[in-house]
Amino acid sequence: MSSDPVESLGSLDRALGVSFDDHALREAALTHRSYAFEHGTEVTNERLEFLGDSVLGLVVTDMAFASFPELPEGALAKLRAAIVNMTALADVARSLGLGDIVLLGKGEELSGGRDKSSILADALEAVFGAVYLDRGLDVSRELIERLFRPRMDAYVRGEGERDHKTILQELASQELRAMPEYRLEERGPDHQKEFTATVFLAGEALGSGTGRSKKEAEQQAAREAHARISERRTRTGS
Repeated sequence: MSSDPVESLGSLDRALGVSFDDHALREAALTHRSYAFEHGTEVTNERLEFLGDSVLGLVVTDMAFASFPELPEGALAKLRAAIVNMTALADVARSLGLGDIVLLGKGEELSGGRDKSSILADALEAVFGAVYLDRGLDVSRELIERLFRPRMDAYVRGEGERDHKTILQELASQELRAMPEYRLEERGPDHQKEFTATVFLAGEALGSGTGRSKKEAEQQAAREAHARISERRTRTGS
């Protein structure tokens, strides 16, 4: 991050292709609670995140509904869930460089907060909330569609997230004669839960993941475990 926070935050406009009229909104969107606590301010991005989550959900749902009239309700729900989840949001946030400019407290920064998926996803939703308040729904829609339509189209083509839990279970059953066991931890208030899942096979921890739901965390853990098992098979030639 630049030594000048104002200059760094200004880079958000260039990354988004959207110019904020209200610079205070832009700064609030990127202010993590750890930074606010250390600097004695009550301004954080949590309220904007709450708003941005709804704006994002509306635009993505409308985009899916209009773009894929052949998909039934269940398939639309799966499509939306694949596009609007913590992992996908964090990936988009990384592509925009939000990790370099988000305002973090020293402790959070030292613990790797600039690349923490939950912080990046929350910051991106807060940015959407800020854009909505500053520039309105039309500009918000154009921005969200520009960022998420390629992912949506890819998912419908069969290039999106796969059911990693099912894939891992089949692999474990066939080759390891063991069933995956998932252990979950949760933290945070009820309205902002974060789940961490660790998957064990034959007593060995092979993957972990985080998410805003148990399912999302378990999927990430299963994906990591499957990748690790596949890497072992490649090394051993089995």
